[in-house]
Amino acid sequence: MALLMRAKQIGRSRDLHGCHSWDARPVMRRHILAAAACLLLAACTSSSAGVVATDEPISLPSSPASSDVVQPKPPLLPEGVDLLAIPAERVIPVWEHPKSAEATFALDTRNPVGKFSPLLVDGAKRRAGDAWYRVFLPLRPNGSSAWVRGSDIELRRIDRRIEVDLSDRVLSYFVHDELEERFEVGVGTEATPTGTGTFYVWVKIRYSSPYQPYGIAALGLSGFSPVLSDWPGGGRMAIHGTSSPSDLGNAVSHGCVRVFNDDLKSLLDVPLGTPVEITA
Repeated sequence: MALLMRAKQIGRSRDLHGCHSWDARPVMRRHILAAAACLLLAACTSSSAGVVATDEPISLPSSPASSDVVQPKPPLLPEGVDLLAIPAERVIPVWEHPKSAEATFALDTRNPVGKFSPLLVDGAKRRAGDAWYRVFLPLRPNGSSAWVRGSDIELRRIDRRIEVDLSDRVLSYFVHDELEERFEVGVGTEATPTGTGTFYVWVKIRYSSPYQPYGIAALGLSGFSPVLSDWPGGGRMAIHGTSSPSDLGNAVSHGCVRVFNDDLKSLLDVPLGTPVEITA
């Protein structure tokens, strides 16, 4: 800055944008003033990080190193964003708590159609400098969760979600927090209710006949019927099709959410891992 002030005092005009001099001065002084101008510009400019797109990997920044000041580490989870943990391998170790020396068990992430199913992230923490993520498990009991190491997964943002209101018997589908679809559905009866809680799409299966019990397709969820276990899939709940308009708006199922086949077409492209919130 002192160099720039002196340059101004002696009437030397500068082009700061290109860091070049307009007059022919001794080489040494020209280089010094150009360097000072460039440093000033660098100190006055900044860049902003781009927004992460749907289904793109999340890149979490690391703290700048400093020998004098302890810098706070950035949050592991962006606020207001649903994240999926994409397994690096078919079988990954999971822990009841990161403080445990050994993994609690090994989770097979492959679903019945051979896809590695993502896990919906529910929380995060650091331990001994390593990132850990709490994920919902596609296992009984509903709401089960465990911890996975950051090194065993890749984080991806998911900008879609499904909400099911059992009282109104309505399903709502959101993309980027904007309501895309809303339609009446059939839900579980009083004897075989639809489970409530936070789930996600675990498997997608399409069917050739729209008139079979699951309509044109089924979105198998990570959760299970609260009362049935000796049912196909061990009582796993699903959002599936129906060819019967009389199912809509009524309590008619064994715990699944029945969607009219024409309505279900708008949900066929939802990614695995899409969050599904079911409320009473």
